[in-house]
Amino acid sequence: MTGEIFRDAWGIPHLRADGARELARVQGRVTALDRAWQLEVERHRSQGTSASFLGAEALPWDRFVRRARLDDTARRCFDALERRDPETSEWVRAYVDGVNESLAEGARRSPEFAQAGLAPGRWEPWTPLGIWLGIHILFAGFPAKLWREQVVRHLGADAVGLFAADGPATSGSNGWLVSGERTVTGHAIIAGDPHRFIEEPGVYQQIHLSCPEFDVIGLAVPGVPGIAHFGHTGTVAWAITNAMADYQDLYRERLRRTGAGVEALDPDGVWRRAVRHTEVVAVAGEEPVEVEVIETERGPVIIGGPEGLPEGVPDGLSEGLAEGSQDGLPEGLQEGFSAGHVLADGPLAVTLRYPPRVTADLGFSALLPLLRARSVTDVDRAVDLWAEPVNVVQAADTEGGLLHRVAGKVPVRSEANRTRLVPAWQPGHDWRGWHETPRGGLTDGVAAMANQRGLAAPLGVEFAPPHRADRITALLGEQDHWSAADMPAIHMDTQLASAEPLLGVLRALETLTPEAARIRRTLLAWDRRMDADSVAAAGYAAVRGAVVRRLAAHPAFAALSAPPAYPEVLLPWLALLPRVGFALEHLLRAEELYGIDRAEIVREAVEEVAAATDGQLTGTWGDTHRLAPWRALPTGPYDGPGLSGDHDCVLCTSAVPGLTDLSARGPAARYVWDLADREASRWVVPLGASGIPASPHHRDQLPLWVGGDLVPVVTDFTEFEKESDV
Repeated sequence: MTGEIFRDAWGIPHLRADGARELARVQGRVTALDRAWQLEVERHRSQGTSASFLGAEALPWDRFVRRARLDDTARRCFDALERRDPETSEWVRAYVDGVNESLAEGARRSPEFAQAGLAPGRWEPWTPLGIWLGIHILFAGFPAKLWREQVVRHLGADAVGLFAADGPATSGSNGWLVSGERTVTGHAIIAGDPHRFIEEPGVYQQIHLSCPEFDVIGLAVPGVPGIAHFGHTGTVAWAITNAMADYQDLYRERLRRTGAGVEALDPDGVWRRAVRHTEVVAVAGEEPVEVEVIETERGPVIIGGPEGLPEGVPDGLSEGLAEGSQDGLPEGLQEGFSAGHVLADGPLAVTLRYPPRVTADLGFSALLPLLRARSVTDVDRAVDLWAEPVNVVQAADTEGGLLHRVAGKVPVRSEANRTRLVPAWQPGHDWRGWHETPRGGLTDGVAAMANQRGLAAPLGVEFAPPHRADRITALLGEQDHWSAADMPAIHMDTQLASAEPLLGVLRALETLTPEAARIRRTLLAWDRRMDADSVAAAGYAAVRGAVVRRLAAHPAFAALSAPPAYPEVLLPWLALLPRVGFALEHLLRAEELYGIDRAEIVREAVEEVAAATDGQLTGTWGDTHRLAPWRALPTGPYDGPGLSGDHDCVLCTSAVPGLTDLSARGPAARYVWDLADREASRWVVPLGASGIPASPHHRDQLPLWVGGDLVPVVTDFTEFEKESDV
């Protein structure tokens, strides 16, 4: 036996080989066969070449990737991996070999290649690292620092806390660990669901990897070998959520052109040569675009250049940012806004400093040890090698071992670095080593992780609201002992705790038309569940959207309504309407809000909905709250199913209040890992195991995902259909 590919009833690949390296080759082959289009899109995105076949819409991303030097960073990281950990580098090479062996055949199965006029290319050994970096470069949400600067400049430091919430483009997750003392079997259960943009094909690949060294099932990232985030080896299982740590910094740079190139002013007052070159980005149907790439000692320039920042981008914060003005800020935001910027003379640019660019390490040395893990201790040692993104990790083994910790690299630096842009020419903003990652325990035999301010609090600035974590903990407290079969009820919970502030204002209104009063009665009697078949949930969402639009249009926020001319990739973090939508709870509860009559805003909103419906709510939440996955090459409208859930529900199917009810972000997979019996574990993805549109397994899991059902995990090779020897 060299390598074998088997399939189960859902088309999920189960792979077997003589050794770990050969198994990686088979994993690369089957991924190229099933997901050739996805792999090539991600390869091009990691290189900044996607506009060459996707057109001008992809140019902003390519420009950002070139300026941030993602492909060069991936090469650096692979070169360092070869020197530091040759076994892992050869294992990655084997995966790449497998991709290259099957990519042409996979492309013939995928009609998107012909539609886009794209021929499959060749993968390099560092391509998996580039894909990993490209997927996660915005994970820590560094553009939020640009938003905070805008808020402080126009509204003052106290306003930052009003908008502090899980950002419009931030990825999160749910996860919970139930110890054996709280299960019917006496063995632990780990369950949850990672929240990402839903893509077609999906961002997670269900897979089974077996060789004499290990036998692991889990959720792989297509284009990356092994199983990084969610896995079960039979004796130990692990899962992660985004820790919401802050580990990327933005520096204001003072640059100047010289006859020899570009120089940057360093903290010691010396002008030093910056790395500079020009790259050309091909754009389908248009002329190529030149991109100037500049890198200082801090990192690559991603905004502006020697001629300064784009028009409309401020050189500094408002004059009102003075000592003591941070009193209203939440924990984690105070120290960084304790004083204003000191501006330099001359044009400014902005550089990005991110750990892999500094360390040449993406944490790939953790991947093989995770596959080989037999205990919580093994998982703990493996994730000590983790780098990026920074995650909360939960693990449990069959001997009763439990793990709840943060893993990844977070630099030690000044508080100012964590919250805002800092001046590169001033001392005190360098990185001084790495934080120890926190560890935690369980309370009453359970631990919930949902991006809330908790275990990772010392490492972050802004976190998700506590509603999901609180609800998961409350649900787990409703019975003494749990089974794997019980877990989907938690996955699918739709209670919306964040609705109360708006309903509270609505309850207190004194003067309403009869039609609006009828809607109010409906909403106040509502059970606060965002169910797809709920008329009241749809009514709440309609009123909420109207409130958000009115608040965002209020003159008090006018200065924030037009974001500066930052690169387009960063603009989702600077758009006012989504910020208001996700921070609505804070804005309605604030003691004072710049003279805005919030009661009047809510009254106008409910009257708007009443006028549109004649006071008779009829449509359901699922009529407008529908799945809208991202597709690199849209071939027409996508008629997605109606969904239950909302942004702050455990069933986190995110829309953008005030803009759209369509859900582009949500559970990118669901899993239940049972440590008593791996065959009792369950999993599901939003669409299916195959990325080929004509495959019966392209969307066959979608009805299960929508309804909250899971696919059984099967690991017995005698129950599979053998597809091929490779």
